[in-house]
Amino acid sequence: MKPILKATGITKTYHTPVTLNVLKGVDLEVNEGESIAIVGRSGEGKSTLMQILGTLESPCSGKIIISGSDASTNRSKIRNQCIGYIYQAFHLLEDFTVLDNVLMPAKIARQPTRPGSSAHRRAEKLLQDVGLSERARHLAKQLSGGERQRVAIARALCNNPPILLADEPTGNLDNTTASDIHTLLLTLVKEHGKTLIVVTHDKNLASLCDKRYFLTQGHLHT
Repeated sequence: MKPILKATGITKTYHTPVTLNVLKGVDLEVNEGESIAIVGRSGEGKSTLMQILGTLESPCSGKIIISGSDASTNRSKIRNQCIGYIYQAFHLLEDFTVLDNVLMPAKIARQPTRPGSSAHRRAEKLLQDVGLSERARHLAKQLSGGERQRVAIARALCNNPPILLADEPTGNLDNTTASDIHTLLLTLVKEHGKTLIVVTHDKNLASLCDKRYFLTQGHLHT
C-alpha cells in the first residue's frame, strides 16, 4: 500500500502558563485506505497531534507529508483538497439546513452548489448514505445528537477528500447511538475508499480500526 500521510519527528511545546512538552518526536505513517485509532488518556496530547496532522496547528519541529506534499506549505489548499474533519462537538451551523451544512466545504472552496450541480448532487447522495435524506430541509438545531454527527460525517465527505480526521467523534453520544455511528463511519470509510485517523477514548471504536496506536508521555507507540 502507498503512504498517504507521513509525520516525522513531530514535537510540540507550550510555554504558558508553564513549559509543557506535549509531543516529543512523534512518527506516524498511514497508508491509503487504512483506518487507524490513536488512544490515550486525557491530557496526553491526542487532540494537539490531530490538529497538527490536519494542518490546523504547526509543530515546533518535524515534518508532515500529505498526499505527496509538504504540509508546511499550501496549508489551506491541503486542508480543502485532502482532509475532512469530524469533531466531538459537531460544529454545525445551527440555523442552516442540514443540506446547507453538508454543502459548506464546497461553498468554502467556491464550487457551484446550486441544485443540479455536482456538489449538490453529491451532498444529496451523502445524506442518503447517512440515512438523513428526509431531514435535508430541517435546521441543524432540530436534530438529535446522533443525527448531527451523521450530518458532520456527510459534510466531511462533501469535497471527496482522501483523508478523514475524527476527534472523539462519539464522545457526546450515548452508548447505543455511539455504536451506530461507529458502524456508519467505518462502513462509509471503506465504501468511499478513504483513510481514517481517529482520536478516541472508546475501545469499541478503536477495535474496529485496522491499527491502534497509543500516545503516552509525548510518544506514539503500538
